[in-house]
Amino acid sequence: MKFSKPLLIAIAALAIVGALVYALMDKPSAPAATFTTLEGKSIALNELRGKVVLVNFWATSCPGCIKEMPGMVETYNQYREKGFEIIAVAMSYDPPNYVVSFVPTRQLPFPVALDVDGAHARAFGNVQLTPTSFIIGKDGRILEQKLGELDFVKLKALLDRELS
Repeated sequence: MKFSKPLLIAIAALAIVGALVYALMDKPSAPAATFTTLEGKSIALNELRGKVVLVNFWATSCPGCIKEMPGMVETYNQYREKGFEIIAVAMSYDPPNYVVSFVPTRQLPFPVALDVDGAHARAFGNVQLTPTSFIIGKDGRILEQKLGELDFVKLKALLDRELS
């Protein structure tokens, strides 16, 4: 069976469009969350469009969370001027006074929010285990979800790619 050149071009174009649509559908949008930092400042995710955002659910009682914080600080300091933001969300079971005293002792330079009633954890798919991180692209879509400690080599490669 012989196909005409215009028909083959049309089929190829449809395949490319289909692949692009599938790629976009594969990445869900981040929830329309607004976080309140320990200082009382509101940060709406939709206001951070154009940046790559790491939303990290953590707790002061979580050894893996404590272990990854220096890497988060270093990565934030390295990439924030290029359009990277971190929002560290303390879980609802974490005593607020523990979180408030943790931040200055670890010199966290990024915003920290309390998820007092668990609404943020529910909005992100009912997060229950820490650390759980969501990397949100410039377009507001979730690029990756990571349960457990972050792999900073992979994170920096992603940031280099997304922020270039």
